[in-house]
Amino acid sequence: MSTARAEPVAVEPTGLSEKQTRILEYLRANADDRTYFKSRLIADELGLSAKEVGANMGAVADAAAELDIEKWGYSSGTTWMVTA
Repeated sequence: MSTARAEPVAVEPTGLSEKQTRILEYLRANADDRTYFKSRLIADELGLSAKEVGANMGAVADAAAELDIEKWGYSSGTTWMVTA
């Protein structure tokens, strides 16, 4: 009988690109503190363009079972409402 213990493994959503995973991790880390996120500010934090953030947000929203991600507004860039 084996006494080896299985170590917990962090499971990342499957099928997400590296950019999508980075966006999702950013939203998870900040969703408790904020509700509204501008694509341009996410992009600045992650070294992406606002267009890249917007283009990947659909896949991120589909993969984020614990977060509700909704396109909220367009004034001075797209804003996303993120709730747990």
